[in-house]
Amino acid sequence: MADFFQNGSITTLHNLTRRSVEDLERELSAYSQKRSIGLVLPSLYSELESPALENIVQELTKVPYLNQIVIGLDRADEKQFAHAKEYFSRLPQVHSVLWHDGPRLTALDKELGELGLAPSELGKGRNVWYCFGYMLSLRNVDVIGLHDCDILTYNREMLARLLYPVVHPVFPYVFAKGFYPRINEQKLGGRVTRLLITPLLEALRKVCGDNDYLRFLDSFRYPLAGEFAMRSHVVNDIRIPSDWGLEIGVLSEVRRNYSNRVISQVDIADQYDHKHQEMSAEDVTKGLSRMSVDISKAVLRKLATDGEVFSAEKFRTIKATYYREALDRIDCYYNDAMMNDLTLDRHSEEAAVELFARNIMVAGETYLQNPMETPFLPSWNRVNAAKSDFLSRYAEAVKLDNAA
Repeated sequence: MADFFQNGSITTLHNLTRRSVEDLERELSAYSQKRSIGLVLPSLYSELESPALENIVQELTKVPYLNQIVIGLDRADEKQFAHAKEYFSRLPQVHSVLWHDGPRLTALDKELGELGLAPSELGKGRNVWYCFGYMLSLRNVDVIGLHDCDILTYNREMLARLLYPVVHPVFPYVFAKGFYPRINEQKLGGRVTRLLITPLLEALRKVCGDNDYLRFLDSFRYPLAGEFAMRSHVVNDIRIPSDWGLEIGVLSEVRRNYSNRVISQVDIADQYDHKHQEMSAEDVTKGLSRMSVDISKAVLRKLATDGEVFSAEKFRTIKATYYREALDRIDCYYNDAMMNDLTLDRHSEEAAVELFARNIMVAGETYLQNPMETPFLPSWNRVNAAKSDFLSRYAEAVKLDNAA
């Protein structure tokens, strides 16, 4: 059972009474009559062959309050797209599959590229960005939820609890971020949050001084959670990263545009497990190694936009401070794991910290070499200003793809 402590500058909503999912769904069904709800599912085609997505789809067939589901499909050829449409056809809700590799959507992406507005690299950020745009084009969705398609422990209560704070007509929240304990196969998970984000934020406080942004990020119990919900108007003006910095980037943009009073985090599960990334210590372009670089860059760039001045010397100090902070925290996690009869490999934990420390320097060097890099995708407000008919044509292309 979660506690009721409010530990930061945002509201934390707990699971204190084990309220039934049926009760939550009854309320959400009533609220959805006036505040329609959509769900975005970014997916690789390969995930259609996994037991995780099979269970997710089965759970979603029981959800009564969703008005729209949008599946963003990446890395699929024509035959695989046809299979994906059949795969998701069991969903009783109105749904569309966005075939990002298909000729219609590829042509529209090229059109934006000629204006310098298209995503420059493939990945989850690009997938989510186009799904958000499509949701906006429908003009009939008031709340948008998002979660990944590789959740092994998924159940529909996760979705109900994630959406509830943003859908409730009395609550002020325009954004809700999910959180949960990361436990898998009796092991303590969440390495990037535990061993990178938390000690890095503390190191930045010590080196750069405390500020509202660092306190804001540190208020989230699981800032890298891929599950969040927001009012649709929030989507119009946020600029999200196209790389692994997506989750941090979304938090940063929501903070930039809205008061902390309307931002929340919500306990959505007692246990959470998903597909695990390899460390890829020898290749900084893959796995958790790539993720740690992208996340570090996202935090550093945001601090720079708030006026922080960085240098090679400062990055070396940040790395050294981070390294000591992270090593000290391993003891805390080890003791916590032992008390809960979980396993934690101290050697692999320290190896991860060493890798993350190196990659903080990589992120810093990358920033210094190219401080004007713009990793954020443009807001949909900007796209609409440049091409006012783009979203309507995009929606028509999706309609034609799904009708074929």
